[in-house]
Amino acid sequence: MSLVKVKTALGLGLPNLIRVSAYQLGIKTGLNKVKSITSEVKQGDFFTPYIGPTFNIQCNTQWFNKHTYFGIEQSNLALPNWHKSCLNGELAPAEKPWYLIGDFNNQLGDIKGVWEASRFDWVVSFAQHVASGDENALKKLNSWLINWVKINPTYNGVNWKCGQEASIRVMHLALATLLLKQTQNTPPALLSLIKAHLKRISPTIMYAVAQDNNHGTSEAAALYIGGTWLVLNGDSDGVKWQKQGLKWLENRAHKLIEEDGSFSQYSVTYHRVMLDTYSLAEVWRQKHDLPLFTKRLYAKLKVATNWLFYFTNTNTGDAPNLGANDGARLIPLTGTDYRDFRPSVQLASAVFNNKVAYDFSGDFNIPLNWLELNIPEQSIVGKAPKDFINGGYTYLACTNAVLYFNYPMFKFRPSQCDALHIDFWLNGQNIFRDGGTFSYNAGQKYIDYYGGVKSHNTVEFDSHEQMPRLSRFLLGDWLKTSTKKELAVSNEYQAVTAGYKDRFGCEHTRAIKLQPNLLIIKDIINGFKDKAILRLRLAPADWQLVGDSVVSELCTINFSADINIKRIELTTGYESRYYYQESEIPVLEIEVNKPGILTTEVKF
Repeated sequence: MSLVKVKTALGLGLPNLIRVSAYQLGIKTGLNKVKSITSEVKQGDFFTPYIGPTFNIQCNTQWFNKHTYFGIEQSNLALPNWHKSCLNGELAPAEKPWYLIGDFNNQLGDIKGVWEASRFDWVVSFAQHVASGDENALKKLNSWLINWVKINPTYNGVNWKCGQEASIRVMHLALATLLLKQTQNTPPALLSLIKAHLKRISPTIMYAVAQDNNHGTSEAAALYIGGTWLVLNGDSDGVKWQKQGLKWLENRAHKLIEEDGSFSQYSVTYHRVMLDTYSLAEVWRQKHDLPLFTKRLYAKLKVATNWLFYFTNTNTGDAPNLGANDGARLIPLTGTDYRDFRPSVQLASAVFNNKVAYDFSGDFNIPLNWLELNIPEQSIVGKAPKDFINGGYTYLACTNAVLYFNYPMFKFRPSQCDALHIDFWLNGQNIFRDGGTFSYNAGQKYIDYYGGVKSHNTVEFDSHEQMPRLSRFLLGDWLKTSTKKELAVSNEYQAVTAGYKDRFGCEHTRAIKLQPNLLIIKDIINGFKDKAILRLRLAPADWQLVGDSVVSELCTINFSADINIKRIELTTGYESRYYYQESEIPVLEIEVNKPGILTTEVKF
């Protein structure tokens, strides 16, 4: 295992290892100035009465008359307990400086349950109601913020622990001031709160950068937006944070977004977080006539927008549950479902492509309306079969069917054992589906299950994972695609093939052909010792196992092999479409004991 760790460390990159080590040493020794910063939030209202035309646009009510945690609404009108987990009711440390609070606490469980209310989604909702003429909403907005500041004194308690969480607060506060047109006449209390956050974010951004994920993009955006915000209000201290944020906004887009638009985290949800972050930064830049970002950054954001457009269902807004899913959603200007990705795609497309992704009416236009952005007349060209070779994804589609196929092309660390997973959709319904994440700290069994091969539509060899888990967020022995055929497209069919060989010598090559009314999957497997299990995780329906077929009102799935099939069985598995929410789904398992070819045909 030591060699695996060395290889994995090299995969993470020496500069990142140095950044993390320097951060940890700086915190431990006190050399990092984040341990010595002080900041006082001034008293007074954070927002003043709205002066401007009343908006007659639908507000997001997910927080106004209830609480909405991780996309799930809860009946609760009370002021949140800022230190209480919405997941299990446990209380987090409130008095300690943030750097003395451990990353994981078994009693508290998943720390995200505490952080959720302090992401300030409600600030945006309340600001919308203020701009719509609700005078009571302003009182509620200010009273909740005053209470938050009182209960979360600067740099004490769990809500100051994460630089990204602080950054999300900055972005949502900035969004609220855009709605209320108070970015250049901002009350002193709010400016001091923003400055306190930038002081917390700036000294530790190198740790965020070392993660090669959305921590770096979020913190860069907060520094850029917050820094310019201070400058707009006469505080020259903002210049250094603006420059720091601008530097890392450019750097992160260049490094983390591939030429085909794929993002470093191999996750649809995290891709949305990244794209929303850049969309907000660009809107902020436009509203204040700030200098353009570089052409290189805009080029990356155009292809990143296109990637999410491809992965989002036009009619429902849903998307494959690929990769890690932590329940995050920025720019909460709509009350659309958490799993509706269209508002983000439409906003990014308008901002970065000057085209709409969807040329019909829908709630996905609400963010454009609230931000007073023109809806472009041109639209994006429709989706054609496409291979996202840098990220390791293929998109196939026919009249009523769509298939997503992912194969290992890991330039960055993978988070799930999902090599050769397929996500298959019929008439907008997810037939073969990914498990999701559930939670980052609900127990090892959840981490192993949801991040493991059992939660994906692929083959498990000899009861071992495709890649060994080294820690909560780190897998080792990253797989490499050893077999790959170019995407083939004709009038009759679309086809793609990819395969890998794992550390034990087990080999899996998957050949996929999609044609009207028929999907054919050939799994060529060998190199294993005892057994291989093909799993297909099915949409909830009345599936019936009839001989070598599984039948429902959705479709018929037939199986065959050039070897003896030991077992075909419908079992029960689990999925998590929303963070910390779990439900049962039917899972088809096909077990064999010898190398061979398994053929799956889906008729629809």
